[in-house]
Amino acid sequence: MTPPVRVLVVDDDALVRAGLTMMLDGAPGLAVVGEADDGDKVPAATDAHHPDVVLMDLRMPRVDGITATRRLRARPRPPEIIVLTTFDTDENILHALRAGASGFLLKDTPPARIAEAIRQVAAGEPILSPRITRRLMDRVSVQAGAYARATAVLAGLSPRERDVVVAIARGRSNAEIGAELDMTLATVKTHVSHVLTKLGLDNRTQIALLAHDAGLV
Repeated sequence: MTPPVRVLVVDDDALVRAGLTMMLDGAPGLAVVGEADDGDKVPAATDAHHPDVVLMDLRMPRVDGITATRRLRARPRPPEIIVLTTFDTDENILHALRAGASGFLLKDTPPARIAEAIRQVAAGEPILSPRITRRLMDRVSVQAGAYARATAVLAGLSPRERDVVVAIARGRSNAEIGAELDMTLATVKTHVSHVLTKLGLDNRTQIALLAHDAGLV
């Protein structure tokens, strides 16, 4: 018989921990072997219980879930980690995945889906809730669209004007741009004016944002 997937539940809310433990201990092929109420207790709980999968909350008083995930994944032979949270901002999702989480689920995910996600992650298959997957796809689509638009807009600039755009995006003043590009201050001001007119922009901040969207800096 295949041994059950060993699960460690990490959440600062005692009711959430109790609910997850009750739900998961009754699921086929799963066994909750331990709990922790903050991210700073995860290493000790991992050493004591040897989980295969850690269910990790994000917001905890002392050590947040992303930091705890990063620290745990840096250890030899770490368990897999699924972030389980109510906070589904793009930043939280990306930071959690970059920290080494194998999954990201929301706490309103149906119990059977959470159990199945644990089994999948334990088997080496990363998992995201459908809502999270859609948001990441939308984010990539928006970024790709912004890049295409910015690249097309900047294509009408001369090479020297592009140099000025890059310098502006790097936060350089007109005097610093002149020193870097060997231009007089008057010439720099003229180039900036031409760039604003050509691109239909109102200020230097808009120039900098466009340069970032185009990947120039």
